Amino acid sequence: MFSFENVKYKNILNIENLHIEKNKVTCIVGESGSGKTTLLKLFNKLISPDSGIIKYMDKYMKEVDSVELRREVVMLPQSPAIYEGTVKENLLIGLKFSEKKDVVDDNNLKEILKEVNLNKELDEDAEKISGGEQQRLALGRIILLDPNVYLLDEPSSALDEETEHLVIEKMVEHVRKTNKTLIMVTHTKRIAEEFGDNIIEVKKGKILYQGGIANE
Repeated sequence: MFSFENVKYKNILNIENLHIEKNKVTCIVGESGSGKTTLLKLFNKLISPDSGIIKYMDKYMKEVDSVELRREVVMLPQSPAIYEGTVKENLLIGLKFSEKKDVVDDNNLKEILKEVNLNKELDEDAEKISGGEQQRLALGRIILLDPNVYLLDEPSSALDEETEHLVIEKMVEHVRKTNKTLIMVTHTKRIAEEFGDNIIEVKKGKILYQGGIANE
């Protein structure tokens, strides 16, 4: 689905070869400052490489329209934006920004909240819920967008261990059920080994390991 060849970005990344499979869960792990988030941003052209070739669905990334790409390949940053208004308005705002015309009723939205283990009413003030709850609300927002590819940058960093496991488990279930692709930066190898089909380990901007679960 994605392929990298001799990709360099500033003095942060130097990737000789990298392949991401379609309809799989790929986890990116590595030490803080190793280049994980920078790598994630290359998948939907939030940044562009200084040199090298990136392909998406066998098309050269530089020839793919950036707006169209970001409708198919959606990224959730580690500290996602929460907008003034209700939980419902925050869920729907992604559809508004992406100009999608999907008709969504309150029952659909309540199901999304269940998917991300967020026990809140739709009319609650989104800015008054906790950081971990806001992170899950933003996750619900991108699930509603129904992209082909989810890019998640440590989506559970503000959650306790038990909630982290539950949210990641539900997200992976959703991705598998809907035949989507998930590329996720995670701060723990435990999560990667439990949920990932493939693991990419980044060290000092280079790919130290890529493939199936290392201890299998």
